[in-house]
Amino acid sequence: MKKLNFIKTSVFILAIFLGQSFMAQKTKMVGGAAMYPSKNIVENAVNSKDHTTLVAAVKAADLVSVLSSDGPFTVFAPTNKAFGMLPKGTVDALLMAENKMKLQSVLKYHVVAGNWGATEIINLIEKGNGKAVIKTVSGSEITAWMKGKDVYISDENGGKAKVTIADVNQSNGVIHVIDAVLLPKAKM
Repeated sequence: MKKLNFIKTSVFILAIFLGQSFMAQKTKMVGGAAMYPSKNIVENAVNSKDHTTLVAAVKAADLVSVLSSDGPFTVFAPTNKAFGMLPKGTVDALLMAENKMKLQSVLKYHVVAGNWGATEIINLIEKGNGKAVIKTVSGSEITAWMKGKDVYISDENGGKAKVTIADVNQSNGVIHVIDAVLLPKAKM
């Protein structure tokens, strides 16, 4: 009887350990915070210390409800450092109420409809002979390409961003962290 209880206890402990290991593999750390696949894009992003500017911009642009919805969405999420590389005063100007439409345009340029994991993006790049042109929810296009094993995203102005953390799974899509802000061409 003792042996049977020992086996049951061992199996129970092993199941807990394996369950935790499985969850740890699916959960990624971004900006010092765990990004849980069971939470949506906004619920996770608000915990990342590296994305406070992006979160403030999403709030100022009234896009919280959209990025909290079912989606799915693929978000190329610039870090605070990426926003800091923009010309001085750009972020402050974009966050002003009178520039809400422009801010929405910039943010929507970082979002693609659907759940596009790194594997799908790399497959598109390979099928496109080294480049994949992707339409964003803003209606404009970005281009994905590779340099070595790294995936880059180019904007319509020739700016480029490197994917630094890929496949941060969310309940309503996926986030790929990037090191630069992508900017759509200004509409005349």
